[in-house]
Amino acid sequence: MIHPTAIVDPGAQLADDVEVGPFSVIGANVVIGAGCRIGPHVVLQGPTRLGRRNRIFQFASVGEECQDKKYAGEPTRLEMGDDNVVREGVTLHRGTVQDRGVTTIGSRNLFMAYAHVGHDCLIGDDCILANQATLGGHVTLSDFVILGGLSAIHQFCHVGIHAMCGGGSIITKDIPAYLMVNGNPGQAHGLNLVGLKRRGFSREALKALSDAYRLVYRQGLTLEQALAEIDARYADLAEVTAFSDSLRVSTRGIIR
Repeated sequence: MIHPTAIVDPGAQLADDVEVGPFSVIGANVVIGAGCRIGPHVVLQGPTRLGRRNRIFQFASVGEECQDKKYAGEPTRLEMGDDNVVREGVTLHRGTVQDRGVTTIGSRNLFMAYAHVGHDCLIGDDCILANQATLGGHVTLSDFVILGGLSAIHQFCHVGIHAMCGGGSIITKDIPAYLMVNGNPGQAHGLNLVGLKRRGFSREALKALSDAYRLVYRQGLTLEQALAEIDARYADLAEVTAFSDSLRVSTRGIIR
């Protein structure tokens, strides 16, 4: 299961069925769960922990020291869940002691070729980062986020659940839940209605979300006024609550 040309540090812990391809390097303090497949010419450095059934393709670099100039060799971490796909040339960096000290990646995410995840990022489940999508440090992606190819997310930005970002976009503000954004600088272009329909959102929920979006983006209200109106109309609808919560937690200001 481990190619004879691969180099595996004695301090690494690999489940019995892990596959490691030719010329890959597995460093100390790397833990790889059952069913993982590590392709050729992959580098994994630790401390890093991978869950089950992750697949990492050639020339990916996972768990390397981050590119933050303040980093001074501290034992920060990268933790990944299950069933992720990491394609060619992807770079996933560990955290820094100035933040949480860990870069966290959930499950069932797809990182297409040459995508980059900077230090201290927090990525949920079922996200897609298309080719060369880039996350600066401290970025948070909620579940079911899609980032188009060559898009870039500024440090400390938060991207809400089910949001979609067009290819080549430059994002410097927080993206609320369910939005479609595009451009440089990125601007809101409505709700990700096609994606929400595909994921089984009810007609009632879609109508309510469309109304909530209009209150924030089309009625000339302040954000506080829009939130008060949304709460008055849809306080008991979980889908709309997720939208309003993503507005309330914004620290960089929402994309307009």
